[in-house]
Amino acid sequence: MGDMTNLPIRKSIRLKSYDYSGAGYYFVTICTKNQVPLFGSIVDGEMHLSGHGKIAETELLSIPSHYYDIKIDKYIIMPNHIHIIIIVGAALAQPAYGADAGTKETGRASAPPTIGNVVRGYKAGVSRKIGSPVWQRNYHEHVIRNEVSHLRIWEYIDGNPVTWIDDRYYTH
Repeated sequence: MGDMTNLPIRKSIRLKSYDYSGAGYYFVTICTKNQVPLFGSIVDGEMHLSGHGKIAETELLSIPSHYYDIKIDKYIIMPNHIHIIIIVGAALAQPAYGADAGTKETGRASAPPTIGNVVRGYKAGVSRKIGSPVWQRNYHEHVIRNEVSHLRIWEYIDGNPVTWIDDRYYTH
């Protein structure tokens, strides 16, 4: 095995000591590798999914059937990235906004997966269906801590296609 002392040190983008399997709302952004616009195009402020975009959407909507206590609250698939609000655990019953609200009683022995587990599984499923690696190495996430933040993010997702030309991920 090679010398690992010269590998770059990657800074963690996760909150230290935060339980990402805890009940709550999470805003996740995942970008395509090299920000290639694989998923479609924006025409007159409206997203039109390509074949790859339809695969990404189908896999996204199937997440709750693959993971215990997970719901997709809101999403948008853009040409080279996606935004998702994922709800984990007891937050399904009522908003917990980042607080550990306990475990939902379902008779299952397993705990809810972490956001990392969900994103990793989603990325792998899309890449497998498309037939090649699609995604950048990591993803961005934000713990939604209150209703005001939830509403602001919801509105951002809704308006993302209209403001595409001003988007930080915009490519022509």
